[in-house]
Amino acid sequence: MAVQKKLTEANLTVGFVAKRSGVKVSTLHFYENKGLIRSWRNSGNQRRFKPDVLRRVAVIKAAQAMGVTLEEIKQTLATLPEQRTPTQKDWSALSKQWQAQLDERIAYMQRLRERVDGCIGCGCLSMSKCPIYNKDDHLGETQSGAILLERD
Repeated sequence: MAVQKKLTEANLTVGFVAKRSGVKVSTLHFYENKGLIRSWRNSGNQRRFKPDVLRRVAVIKAAQAMGVTLEEIKQTLATLPEQRTPTQKDWSALSKQWQAQLDERIAYMQRLRERVDGCIGCGCLSMSKCPIYNKDDHLGETQSGAILLERD
């Protein structure tokens, strides 16, 4: 019952939010510094959160698990009116957008998996039997690093 009462209050402590959301206090401070969540200060200058921060943190964690960067999460959440916490309808739209990004990452990883056994894709000059031997370093004229695996 105490948890239910706490969740209806608009002054959740950072410790409570950390425990309830499963993230460290330092992570909440980091999210706040990045503009992903918001708090306010009480008269004792202590950080307080509204209950909807729990859903917002859950959205952040779910998006991160899908490989969405914090910057992408911030940009997406910024599209919501008045920086509100996503509703069920909002989550449906957000997750579809992130699902498309996840599909792209999966396709990329599958391409890498199919190519990795024959070459590391570095564009090196040293392998005379390499199937994509980089004779005269023509790849170095335009790119650097492990570039060959990223070709379509």
